[in-house]
This record gives sequence, structure tokens and C-alpha cells, in this order.
Amino acid sequence: MPGYTITHRKHHTHTAQPGSLEKGIDILFSLSAATQPIGLSQLCRITGLPKSTAHRILAVLCSRSLAKRVGTDYQAGDLLARLGDVRGRIPGTRRAVLPYLLYLYETTRQTVNLAVPSGLEAEYVERVYGHNRVSSPSDGVDRAPMHCTALGKTMLAFDPSLRQALADRGSPARLTRRTITSLTGLDRELARVRHYGVAYSQEEFAEGVACVAAPVFGPGGRLVMAVSVAGPAQALPLARLGISVRGAAQAISSALLRAA
Repeated sequence: MPGYTITHRKHHTHTAQPGSLEKGIDILFSLSAATQPIGLSQLCRITGLPKSTAHRILAVLCSRSLAKRVGTDYQAGDLLARLGDVRGRIPGTRRAVLPYLLYLYETTRQTVNLAVPSGLEAEYVERVYGHNRVSSPSDGVDRAPMHCTALGKTMLAFDPSLRQALADRGSPARLTRRTITSLTGLDRELARVRHYGVAYSQEEFAEGVACVAAPVFGPGGRLVMAVSVAGPAQALPLARLGISVRGAAQAISSALLRAA
């Protein structure tokens, strides 16, 4: 038409290329849906991502505990598992667990803890404090290193990927004069934990604090948490408590299977 200039503008109806966040979410969805660790090549086939991109994103996810290495493969990390953890995947988990924690408290009158793996730390998700409790570096932060705590040793003993991650980091840090800082010495300790089904810590994390712990397994036999009793090092009958803690852990494992 006269007086008008019609400009044909090419409209790109392209699909926006996914950014790093979307790519990371795709990887997390794939890891969460997998029933066993999966390799990089398989993950790339599922997500359609180039290997270099997937490898870079996996490195970030592993550093934030959202994914973790299992040999040369990958699986959902501890933090991701906790965000929708056994409480979300197994209805009624807290209801199933608390009676056993309270029973341990009633029979021991010591501090009872329930913890899940978080990187190379044990993260406390339930605590029932005893009257004669002694102060610990975990107070207020509800986290503690695995290598020097009974809860952590339990996790290292029954999750090989955690033990490998600890080895990759190097010699464990010394927190007290009793802390095991040799990987060889720690391996001997972990072998005993696997054999007896119970772990001990005697003033290895904090002076004056002793603890005994046992593993809790979820569906499929995978370690999901650990339960412990902690108290004054000079007054805690570790051997006798080990029987009670291991029994409670086994009962919780059975309850989780029934709730699944």
C-alpha cells in the first residue's frame, strides 16, 4: 500500500537451548530414577548431553553432594537423597523410627542420635538428649566428621563409595589424641564394624565423649542412616550398649521395609 513500508521480520521459533541449571536438573532426574549407579556414556544417552558437558556438571553436583561417584559410575548423592529422603520415599519413616529412639533413651538415659550421610560428615536428623550429656563440637551444628565418630564409621563401613571418597581426600584430620588418622588403621576398624555390625568411638571426636552406633538399612539393603548412643566416656558401658543399639538399628531397618 502507498505510504507504508512492510518489513518482513523473520521470527525465530527456535527452542531455547537449555542452560546449565536445566542440564543439571536433567542429570539429577536421571540419577534419581536409576535403580543402580550408571556410567557417563549411559547418562549422556539418556539426557542427550555431550560427555564434556555432563562430566563438568557432574563434577559440580558431586562437590555439592547432589551426586556421587561409585567407581567409574554415578548415583544420586546424599544431599539429594535427603531432600526427598527415606522420609519421602518410605511413608511413615519418622513414625516408625521414633519409638526405637525413645526406647534407647528410656533404657540408657544417654543421648540418642539418628544421622544420615552428608558428604564425608554424619548429619544428625533426630536427637534425644540425656540428662548427663557432655558437650560436643557437633552441638548446634548437628554435623560431625565420619572418620572419628561411631555414626560415621558405620557409614564408611557399609558404603564403599564413602570410604573411597575419604581415601581420595587423603589422611583424616586429627581432632583428639585418640583420633585414627591412618587410612590403614581406619580400614582395620571398619572391618571390625562390618564383622560385628556395630561401631565405637572413644574420645576420638571430642575429649570425654564416647559413642556406639549401628547401621540402618532401607529397601534393597542400602545403608540409609545410623543410630547411636553417646555419653560420658568414663561412664558409658560400650560393650553392653552395643547390643542394644544394634538391636534397635535392626528393628528400625525392619520397620522401614514394612513401611516401603
